[in-house]
Amino acid sequence: MNSYEVNFDGLIGPTHNYGGLSHGNVASKGNALKISQPREAALQGLKKMQINRGLGLQQGILLPQQRPHLPTLRKLGFSGSDKRIIEQVSNSAPELLASCYSASAMWTANACTVSPSADSADAKVHFTPANLSSMFHRSIEHQTTGALLRAIFNNDAHFAHHSALPMGAHFGDEGAANHSRFANAYNQKGLQLFVFGRYAFRENKRAPSKFPSRQTYEASLAISRLHQLDESQVVFAQQNPKIIDAGAFHNDVVSVSNLNAFFMHEEAFVNNASMKAELQHKYEALYPELGDEPLQFVEVPTDMVSLESAVKSYLFNSQLLKLPKQRGMTLVLPQESRENEEVSTYLEWLKTQSTPIQDIKFVDVRQSMQNGGGPACLRLRVALTREELDATNSKFILDDGMLAQLSSWVERHYREKITPADLADPSLALESFVALDELTQLFGLGSFYEFQQ
Repeated sequence: MNSYEVNFDGLIGPTHNYGGLSHGNVASKGNALKISQPREAALQGLKKMQINRGLGLQQGILLPQQRPHLPTLRKLGFSGSDKRIIEQVSNSAPELLASCYSASAMWTANACTVSPSADSADAKVHFTPANLSSMFHRSIEHQTTGALLRAIFNNDAHFAHHSALPMGAHFGDEGAANHSRFANAYNQKGLQLFVFGRYAFRENKRAPSKFPSRQTYEASLAISRLHQLDESQVVFAQQNPKIIDAGAFHNDVVSVSNLNAFFMHEEAFVNNASMKAELQHKYEALYPELGDEPLQFVEVPTDMVSLESAVKSYLFNSQLLKLPKQRGMTLVLPQESRENEEVSTYLEWLKTQSTPIQDIKFVDVRQSMQNGGGPACLRLRVALTREELDATNSKFILDDGMLAQLSSWVERHYREKITPADLADPSLALESFVALDELTQLFGLGSFYEFQQ
């Protein structure tokens, strides 16, 4: 193969807990303040990575961020030793402590937006970390995310790195969770779909009324400019406000794509028909040799899968994978999709249809699911040529040996359980820092985290 889609999964951090911090995320709110199992969560994530490797795919990893993030608390006026700060915040502002303990960076679909070199005018792979400005606990991630991406993709001849967009409501950016790409092959020119929830500078436009719309049109437009994309290779589409209010806070809760296939709910967009027509028209212009309608849409009707079932089961927050030597594609779903009667019935029907989806597999990521993230939330897709893959920091491309070391590391350092009250225990912070210090040595990062400097 001379091109790859590499999935970079987030390694779930040692402070994984159910803070219920994400307004608009039904699962996050529904499981708020329950007891989490960080060791099990991380091992579930590593097992998913191993499954993908077993399918013949290149599998990468992104590391946890420093949590608790005490530098943020110091910026907010708390001072003294680490122990003293944790005591102060736990007594006076426990919601801030929970935010700074959140392990939400594990959902690397929100880490950044990636454009492959085949699409960019300078023939480089472009990365823009998401500012995640709509949620405080996530807005503190982008600087570390950018530093980590630069450490992994550290060759200026192949990779271009941008800073996150300006903070604030007008340029709210949630990364690859609202971005799809269509192409005939990973190293060929493609068509990029940017999905947004609202217009920031235009009044009287449709917008959700119950939950926040996290991605703006203006942010998506800015990223397309930064990544040097041709207008003929870009489509902008608004997510249906109705579906955001139903709990689909990102578009990857109601759609997933790969190559020339698009699996989506019929109510995913404000105007599915016009969006599909524009995608088809521009894709045909890219690939005239393929004839009419080269894109393949698998559109799930509401009368088969309701919005409630789609959100609850995370049917669309799945991985649509093209495996080596496979004619069709494999859909990797959370166990919750099999356990939802409506979704399970649909999947059985789907198996009888002639679609690009030829195989269905299930993975157990319950700890992530209970916090509001399925298989697709846990991974960032990066399309790379062979040369670009060779230029990537090889320590972050997993093999069996590294997976075994990471499993051992988790077993040694992670607590079996974390309760909300445990966040006030300074020893939890110390345990996390000790674990992350060892992790940076394992990946050769040096003094990467603030507590190491």
